Amino acid sequence: MRQSLLWPLLLLQTVTVTCDDPRSVNPPHETATNNVIFSTQNTRERLPGSDLVDAALAKLAAIPSQPYQRQRRSSGIFYNALRFVFKAAPSLSMRGPPPQQTQQSASSTPSSSSNGNGKSLPAPLSEAVGLLEEASRQFDHPDAHYLLAQMNFFGNYTHPRNFRTAFDYYLTLADSHGNSSAMYMVGLIYSTGIGGAVEPDQARALLYYTFAALRGHTRAEMTVAARHHAGIGTPRSCDEAVKYYKRVADKAIAWYRSGPPGGMGWVLQPYRIADEMGGLYGQGASAISSGINALRAQPHSDANASIEDILEYLDLMAQKGDFKAALNIGRIYYEGQRGLDRDMYMARKYFVMVASKFWRKDGRTAESVRVGLDKTAGKAAGYLGRIHLRGDGLDEPSYDRARSWFELGIAQADAQSQYYMGLMLSHGYGGGTKNIAKATELFRAAAEQDFAPAQVEMGVLHLDQGQLTDLQAANDYFELAARYGNIESYYYLAEMIHHGVGRDKACAPALSYYKLVAEKADPLVSSWTEANRAYEAGDYELALLEYLGAAEQGYEKAQNNVGYLLDPQQSSLQPSSSLSSSLSGKLLSALATLSSYLSLFSLYGSASSTIKNGLLDNPSLGLIHFTRSSRQSNVDALVKMGDYYLYGIGTEPSIEKAVQCYTGASEYHQSAQALYNLGWMHENGVGLDQDFHLAKRYYDIALSTNEEAYLPVTLSLLKLRIRSAWNTLTNGQINSIQDEPAPARSWSFSEWLDKFTNSEHYHGDDEDLYGDLYDEDGYTDEDGDYVDYDDLEELSFLEPFAIVGLAAAILFLLYYRQQRQQAALRAHDREEEEERARQQQRQQRR
Repeated sequence: MRQSLLWPLLLLQTVTVTCDDPRSVNPPHETATNNVIFSTQNTRERLPGSDLVDAALAKLAAIPSQPYQRQRRSSGIFYNALRFVFKAAPSLSMRGPPPQQTQQSASSTPSSSSNGNGKSLPAPLSEAVGLLEEASRQFDHPDAHYLLAQMNFFGNYTHPRNFRTAFDYYLTLADSHGNSSAMYMVGLIYSTGIGGAVEPDQARALLYYTFAALRGHTRAEMTVAARHHAGIGTPRSCDEAVKYYKRVADKAIAWYRSGPPGGMGWVLQPYRIADEMGGLYGQGASAISSGINALRAQPHSDANASIEDILEYLDLMAQKGDFKAALNIGRIYYEGQRGLDRDMYMARKYFVMVASKFWRKDGRTAESVRVGLDKTAGKAAGYLGRIHLRGDGLDEPSYDRARSWFELGIAQADAQSQYYMGLMLSHGYGGGTKNIAKATELFRAAAEQDFAPAQVEMGVLHLDQGQLTDLQAANDYFELAARYGNIESYYYLAEMIHHGVGRDKACAPALSYYKLVAEKADPLVSSWTEANRAYEAGDYELALLEYLGAAEQGYEKAQNNVGYLLDPQQSSLQPSSSLSSSLSGKLLSALATLSSYLSLFSLYGSASSTIKNGLLDNPSLGLIHFTRSSRQSNVDALVKMGDYYLYGIGTEPSIEKAVQCYTGASEYHQSAQALYNLGWMHENGVGLDQDFHLAKRYYDIALSTNEEAYLPVTLSLLKLRIRSAWNTLTNGQINSIQDEPAPARSWSFSEWLDKFTNSEHYHGDDEDLYGDLYDEDGYTDEDGDYVDYDDLEELSFLEPFAIVGLAAAILFLLYYRQQRQQAALRAHDREEEEERARQQQRQQRR
């Protein structure tokens, strides 16, 4: 009866409101009190049971919170090398897998005094849960439903997770009270089937997402837009996707403009976890860290340094009088980055350090200033004026001080000072008189220096004119600002394309720009901050739950993160970025690359896997998200899809689909791993015709795509040539390796005569060109010392033996690791059988 009334009830909820419902963006769930609907406070009359909810909230507030502390690892080369060696080396102890986190069954409901595992809850939490359950059961109180659902889903206040119980609470709140947040969560559970609460049902997921979006739920709007864009559970529809993405973009741009002058400031949180280790396949083997994407840093470069090392170095240089270092460290503290919170006090300190070197306290220029200090001081003045205008880190803005700093910066032609002074003049900040003409001059001067916010202002001024030439100029300014990722430029371009103003009306580009606007406002529309904190603290299951929400909203990086967390093939050989910059790091990176490449043919049919427990043991969900990530142009995710289909991980084995994935990833020579895999499949006749010549071609292209693949490709070519030679000697049916014939050039008589007569000229040029590299006795180095390369050639015979020995060691480690994993799995199965036997004995005794 309940299911039969579901659809009419949901349809009725789209046009009627049965209770108060927040229409703004969901606050973070970390503190359950933030997520409460607060119907007891928002309605004129308190609902029955509100006293119980208030008492429960008071008890929950008494529970001490334990915020995540960001974990910092030592960044020294010795530490990282030692950690890498211990991680790569086989353990001497044989241990079974860690105990699996007990999940609540679909039919069990924990009581207020038990956490479902036979252990009692802490007294304050148990009492609060009891009060909420009473309010929910006796009075059908919506706040009690929501609090209990959040606690069972996210594990708030150390409450054990029970996804079936959470789903029941969400469903009751959605069906009986029409709460959009509950509708969104029901859609999320139906979409992912997380925790085994329900069977995945994309149709029902889209239905609940849509109803929540129609009620104004921002995350649901973005999720529905992503589903129409990607065709998940519904045919692809650009118009529908644009409609919902525009709603989110409108909210995002309103939120951005609600901040201080210049717009809201925040640190972008979206990132791929795997990229921190060089990609899904490790440093050097992934497309993100190899080939054209490889990080080619000099030995003394800071490209691989940690942020702590950079700050320490810049501070040291600033204390020695390096004004550029002082400006850079001030900018880092002001803008912040993922893993480093913004620190306005430190930023202001370094900006003042730079400015004080150029200006005295009375505002006059100091004597005998260093070359280049004037421009750097102008930039520092711009930042100081910006801090005082916006009130960043201050009790309140100071418009007079801001104006003073901007005037000093403008005197040095600083673009930021020109822009913010233009804002003050155009809006009349600080009670000053508006001067649009002067503001326009300042905006134009800043825009000519390629300052993106000023280019947006110039675009807006031209857009307001409405003439065809002005519209074209506005479009040009917006496109210039879009190069720097300016959120307002994205929005204006989307609006112009969507409405056909100054540009041809088109759905696809408008959708792309609206999507960029929505995804850039991640603090408003997603849970990236909570997910990153949970991952950094080692709470991977909570991080997975948070990333799932962002993945449903269409974030490619979140989709990749979900796949990475659920991937049973995570490589254990992943050197850190700081280690890979050293000589030993290069060797370890090569070993990781070799391990990744050789694992295909050494473990085919029994893929090397890492034991996953609890929520992380869900490879089918990982495959789904790798698929969605690959559809947003992630090459490594596409190669991962091929591995899953080849090994049958999370799906039935399908060599044909694996070949399609590898072929797609190898187009335009993007992934050397995919090219290598195709070569191996041609060599062994797996899914493709066995052809040694084609195999050699793919191996050669893989090497040309990624130079770090030299070791695995050389070993594979050595083995391939041996097999090809044997095939030739035995008259085998396989196409052997054939040397490519050198194209014979036909010389005309005039070309031959010209070549003959000018041979001395060519010889003379070569002698002049290379004369500085050698003398009569042999080659010399830059200092003129003789270099005998014959001595080096005498040691070249050791190279094949070193390569073969290294490969044998790697293969032994891979084989040994596989045996250990199988033994651990057998031990795990024995423990499960023993546990089931003990449970049967207990039941028989009862």
